[in-house]
Amino acid sequence: MTTDYQQAREALGVRLRELRMSAPDGRLTGTRLARLLGWPQPKISKLENGRQTATPEDLRAWADATGQPDAYGELLARLRGFESHIRSWRRQLSGGHQPVQQTIAAEYERSAIVHGFESATVPGILQTADYARHVFDRYTELRRSPQDTEAAVRARLKRQEFLYDAHRRFEILIGETALRSLICPPSVLAAQLDRLSGLIGMDTVRLGIVPFTAPLKIPPTGGFWVHDERLVMVEVWHAELWIDDADSIALYLRTWRTLRESAVFGPEAQHLIGHARRALNGV
Repeated sequence: MTTDYQQAREALGVRLRELRMSAPDGRLTGTRLARLLGWPQPKISKLENGRQTATPEDLRAWADATGQPDAYGELLARLRGFESHIRSWRRQLSGGHQPVQQTIAAEYERSAIVHGFESATVPGILQTADYARHVFDRYTELRRSPQDTEAAVRARLKRQEFLYDAHRRFEILIGETALRSLICPPSVLAAQLDRLSGLIGMDTVRLGIVPFTAPLKIPPTGGFWVHDERLVMVEVWHAELWIDDADSIALYLRTWRTLRESAVFGPEAQHLIGHARRALNGV
């Protein structure tokens, strides 16, 4: 499946080809341009066909060599767009939820430390099978995606094996709203809360709960997940953003650490989960 990132890279290649073909002194062949730039000819082909990502220096050289230096700003803006990889749900879910879960699992496998925040739902990495099943069913209906709930649930639970890997660490914050949101039947949520309680005290997982009554330095918005210091994943309604520029990653880590100041851990988190669990007895 072609990613939105790859499509953007191919679109940049088309624009580079246009500049080569419309040089003010006449159309340049790929071979001629390579000689002007001192590059191997295959590099021209790779850039124009979206098989290699240009550097800012490449773009500056290309604009100058084709006699159109003013095009550099436009080319650089296109390149900067790669820093936020927008992976539309429509495109990702064309084959169902299972492939998406497998793609996310691959990123967890590459990560030693994961910082995550979810304000209104229990994170997938911590979900029970029944809770995950209700989440997938609801999103399948909303996004009109292929129905592969059971395969998606199995893939999500498979990912949870990373929680028990002594070489990894998960720093996870959850808003108290997630403990009480009935996106599933009360009995399913009760079992999910029991699951969260059981995770407190694990040496690979540090689970914090941000209470309703906690003073907040910043208002919590949507969830995000920081993998080491190389990638941030942010889910919005139409897409999943994969952000890999250093400044943005640093911003999300600062955001996570600011939210952590409002969270409670250990026995206090256990108390909040238990309070939400007891409240379900009357539902």
